[in-house]
Amino acid sequence: MCELIGFSAAGPTDIKEQLKEFFSHSESNPHGWGIMYGDRLIRGCERASDSAMLEMLLQNIDEQKTVLGHIRFATVGSIKLENCHPFTGRDITGRQWTLIHNGTIYSGSRLIPYLNNQCGDTDSERLFLFLMDTLNNAQQNGELSQQERCELVDSLIREMSHKNKLNLMIYDGELLYIHKNMKDTMKFRRLGSGYIFATTALDGGEWTEVPIAQLFVYKDGKQIYSGNKHEGIFTPSLQYIKAMDAMHI
Repeated sequence: MCELIGFSAAGPTDIKEQLKEFFSHSESNPHGWGIMYGDRLIRGCERASDSAMLEMLLQNIDEQKTVLGHIRFATVGSIKLENCHPFTGRDITGRQWTLIHNGTIYSGSRLIPYLNNQCGDTDSERLFLFLMDTLNNAQQNGELSQQERCELVDSLIREMSHKNKLNLMIYDGELLYIHKNMKDTMKFRRLGSGYIFATTALDGGEWTEVPIAQLFVYKDGKQIYSGNKHEGIFTPSLQYIKAMDAMHI
């Protein structure tokens, strides 16, 4: 499966070693990579461990307050740059949104209209486009407040979690949204003045499982919102497990 990493802190923090460990997992996730930090977003469709650009970046990256990273194992969509995460864009107020996703959308009729509008061919990009349209529709009469953004993202995730695997990290330039709905697929720990989140533990620190089927939102390393737990827990079917085993995930 794809892997995710996210970080939110009150001040610049050195997460270089955790990033190096994260991207080393590309041996099992060879179909592309991406990273967002500061005002930069960089992606590649090769195996992360084969990217000289990423190697240089990881050697020289400064301390950061917010980071998102993704390594891809292609299950939906071909292997090309347009299908690499993160996906990013601005809403009608000018706010920049960035999304990374691990999972598959099995039940998503609301995403069908985006099949002809997307740049690539992944369900993750269609989910991002749906998020952007939902945000824009909600802001026709003015910009949403911080609380309203949390509630909107929470509502969208509740709707889309039914029958779908929806492990997500979203950043809106201010808030980091964290959600998983499959057991044992996302952990977190304290790091400096913030928290780091990842699919698997990245160092010898004390990692804790992110609670399942519940949205958590962080600002500057502090949790500022927790949604109510929902019922959209993804339980892998035998067919899903066999498919993952066949792909050595």
